[in-house]
Amino acid sequence: MLPDPAGGLPPGQTGPPASVGPLPPHLLPDTARIGSTGRLVVGGIDVVDLCAEFGTPVFVYDEEHLRTRCRQALAAWGSGAAYASKAFWCRAMARLVAEEGLAADVSTAGELHVALAGGLPAERLVLHGNNKSEAELAAAIDCGVGRIVVDSFDEIDRLERLVAGGTSGTGERGRPRALVRVTPGVEAHTHEYVRTGQDDSKFGFGLASGAAAAAVARLRARHSPVELVGLHTHIGSQIFALDSFARALQLIADFAVPLDLPELSVGGGLGVGYVDGEPTPRIEDWAATVRTAVRDAGWPEGVRLAAEPGRAIVASAALTAYTVGTVKELPGIRTYVAVDGGMSDNPRPVLYDSGYEAFLPRMADAERPRVVTIVGKHCESGDVIVRDARLPADVAVGDILATPVTGAYGHSMASTYNKVPRPPVVWVAGGAAHTVVRRETLDDLLALDL
Repeated sequence: MLPDPAGGLPPGQTGPPASVGPLPPHLLPDTARIGSTGRLVVGGIDVVDLCAEFGTPVFVYDEEHLRTRCRQALAAWGSGAAYASKAFWCRAMARLVAEEGLAADVSTAGELHVALAGGLPAERLVLHGNNKSEAELAAAIDCGVGRIVVDSFDEIDRLERLVAGGTSGTGERGRPRALVRVTPGVEAHTHEYVRTGQDDSKFGFGLASGAAAAAVARLRARHSPVELVGLHTHIGSQIFALDSFARALQLIADFAVPLDLPELSVGGGLGVGYVDGEPTPRIEDWAATVRTAVRDAGWPEGVRLAAEPGRAIVASAALTAYTVGTVKELPGIRTYVAVDGGMSDNPRPVLYDSGYEAFLPRMADAERPRVVTIVGKHCESGDVIVRDARLPADVAVGDILATPVTGAYGHSMASTYNKVPRPPVVWVAGGAAHTVVRRETLDDLLALDL
């Protein structure tokens, strides 16, 4: 049975994970180890002690893990490695990406703003988005982003107006470099909400419909507003089967190879294991699969390949730590363990039925025989973090409880539902911990009110 493509148990499996043993170590950040007392240490910091200092809920990131994955991406993809900022983004992450030599993809004015504030050179940015506003395109062009991934004919219209009009309506902007996003007609085995390569998609220009060919022709016309340098294709997120990427490249080859464009981006989407038994493909194997597919399909040897790993870099770099506030046993039904966070800091279980593991950092190598449902504090019955979690038998009120592999799409998708302030982000490295995103306060919840 294939794993749940959104991350978690296989489709249709509602029971607990098969293992009652300790949390599998490969789900923890790279520097994680078990201390002499059985407590979890990450980046040289005892996680229980960290929670006492910074409070809970808290996102704990292993900085060395982040840097290692960035270096792996750079080694695999070279100058074409662009971190997908939607996975986790703040100024500290932008600085780290810049320091490690990666590019980054951004899809909104906000993500662009954070990238520039974090010191990423504009020429190392790729602008995405299926509905870029004129203001977003103008900001990108004016700061000199390296690439714009063109997604619709309406966007081409906007680019024509902007490039012709100049920054103030009098001067002329330079022609930005662009990639055309091609929808190849691949339905990757992943959750329907994160499939993007099928014909019925809000993203890109369809290959089968002829829209991709029309877009390329328009952008290659003599008065084109952009310099067309390549194609982009992205088939979805949480892709475990590497041959899905190869299949997409085979489908577009007959169209793409004769164009003789110098660049090709395969987007992102590499899967990450969230629960015991779920695989995590290596970044280098992904790149090797793509290079083989490109060669076999007849692309010129010198084509510049690019990719946009996000989840693969940050997901397993972090864990979220909570405090248990209630243990409610319903005899013959289930046991609810309620923590001080929930769907506001991790909406993925609600959105995608995504699965997670859980454990107690005070005894990180302990057996986990007790089946419980871990829930949050929000006024929703659906506020479930782990439906059938395995925990030590003695889990109790006041315990620190952690869920691993929360470095992607936790902080970035967090909300203030029920007016619960968002947790801080704390980075650990070399025995030191520091806050890179502070905890929201109650007054922050009023900051935009008039």
